[in-house]
Amino acid sequence: MWNNKNKAVTFSFDDGVTQDERLIEILNKYNLKATFNLNSALLGLKGESVCHGVKVSHGKIDAYVIKNIYAGHEIAAHSLTHPSLTEVDDKTVAYQVETDRRVLSDLCGYEVVGMAYPYGSIDERVAKIIKEQTKIKYARTVIQTDDFGLQSDLIKFNPTVYYVDENRLFNMAEKFVSLPESGNKLLYIWGHSYEMDANRISWGRFEEFCKFISGRSNIFYGTNKEIFDL
Repeated sequence: MWNNKNKAVTFSFDDGVTQDERLIEILNKYNLKATFNLNSALLGLKGESVCHGVKVSHGKIDAYVIKNIYAGHEIAAHSLTHPSLTEVDDKTVAYQVETDRRVLSDLCGYEVVGMAYPYGSIDERVAKIIKEQTKIKYARTVIQTDDFGLQSDLIKFNPTVYYVDENRLFNMAEKFVSLPESGNKLLYIWGHSYEMDANRISWGRFEEFCKFISGRSNIFYGTNKEIFDL
């Protein structure tokens, strides 16, 4: 399916924070690909957040440099201002997502087709709006599947594993690389790069994971868009 390979690995990171630059250096070192989900109305804002009891920077990448910083990876939508989409009306859902998608498309120079739900907030109403009133072609939730099977509904796409769950992350990776060469299988990892500053998973441990999963001739490494062949 993927350049005649039956296994694929992809990453997805949310919020467009400045820690993404360090993350991308690690991904590039191991020739791995990721999709980065950005809130275009928040780009360039500085700030802090408390993550797992630790105060970390939550400053956002400046709009004028996202094309260069995320080069070789994929930019996707995450809504304009990161509201919980299940708590706003239909018009606001469509506006938040489609306007973010259009703005990001202009900034990055190609058509943005994907997104991640802010806070993982999704229900049938929101999914229907995304599908019918925007040009989004795939949208990621935060529901871990612990499974490598392909999914038919790309508007409610569930990732394999949340990367801060270190034991689960490595266990799933070991299972994945040991799978027989039959059937198409996907390892989909998601998270936020600032979580490594809070040591939910350390930067060093994440690099160990990247080294482990990378460089395998029977695995295709791509962005979400490439994985979904969009």
